[in-house]
Order: sequence, then structure tokens, then C-alpha cells
Amino acid sequence: MLEFFKEFNGTELFKASMVLFAVVDIVGSIPLIIKLKEQTGDIHPLHASLVSLVIMIGFLILGENILSLFGVEVEAFAVAGAFILFAMSLEMILGVRLFRDEVSGKTASIVPLAFPIIAGAGTMTSIISLRAEFAMINITLAIIINIAIVYIVLRLTKTIERVMGAGGIAILKKVFGIILLAIAIKLFTSNFKMLFIGA
Repeated sequence: MLEFFKEFNGTELFKASMVLFAVVDIVGSIPLIIKLKEQTGDIHPLHASLVSLVIMIGFLILGENILSLFGVEVEAFAVAGAFILFAMSLEMILGVRLFRDEVSGKTASIVPLAFPIIAGAGTMTSIISLRAEFAMINITLAIIINIAIVYIVLRLTKTIERVMGAGGIAILKKVFGIILLAIAIKLFTSNFKMLFIGA
């Protein structure tokens, strides 16, 4: 346990937090969240945040074991994840829709909000990809920080949209799309190289 805390690194924590913030893109999801509220009634921010936290922490702990069952290396998963992050960044930058999710149901706080909007495929991929580069404690804290941000945004959704406006949210989405694109390229190059060295 002491060894776990010894691996704390502020730089890693910041980088992991930024990656997850860009991938989760809770601010960019504000229009979708408002639409969910209109379609399914009120959304419970605490419930959605806790479910997302459990999913993300669970995948952080068990993700590598699940991969090992299928004989997949973390680096290989990270390379595959880079392609998903690349596609997500194109969605954010170009405004195209590559991933399709149905929005319905009475349990909107869990599906589709907690999963797959917050803790979706991109988030899972990012967590495994981060495991290939950063210490567990830094990723865990980054997840907790991002879930705290998610909770705050869910609580203040309408206020944030009113203050930023549609244009402000669109600009923020483009900026984080570019950041995500750079992260995808870095993940691909570093882990692709590791696969060849390992081979």
C-alpha cells in the first residue's frame, strides 16, 4: 500500500487528468445532457457520477486482467485505443458523427449518461492506454478529479450553457478535439514502438 502512494507524481496526475477530461468531454456533452433532461425527466448528478466512478475504477483495476485472458498486450490495446481517440477527436474537430448511441429510457442517469456518455468506449480505452504509461495512483486520482468535475457540470448544466453560449461550447469542443488528436498520435507512436521492441 505504501508503495502505491510512493508512485504519486504531480506531472503524471496532471497529464492523466487532461487526457480523461478531453475524452469524457462533459462540457461538450452539455447540449446532449439538456436533451436527456427534456426527454426523460430530471437527471440525478450524484447517481450518474458514482456509477461512472465505479465503472472507471473497476476497469482500471481489472482491465489488464481481462486483456490477459484474451492474450492481448497493454501496448497493443493502447495502439487500438489511439485509433478510437483519433476518431473521437475528428468528431470534436469536424463536427461529424462516427459513434451512434440511442438516447432513451427511464434510467437516464445510468444509461446513457453514466454509460456510455461518461464512461464509454473512449474512456475505457484511455484508461488502459494510460496504464501503459502512468502509475496506478495517478490514474486513480485523475479519475476521481474528473468525476468531481462531471458532478459539478451536471449540477450546473443550464447555468454553464447560459454563460458560455452555444458558440463558447463549440469552441471548447474544437480545442479539446485538437488536444485529443495530439494525444492519440503520441499514444500510437510510443506504444507501436514498444510493440516492435518487445517483438
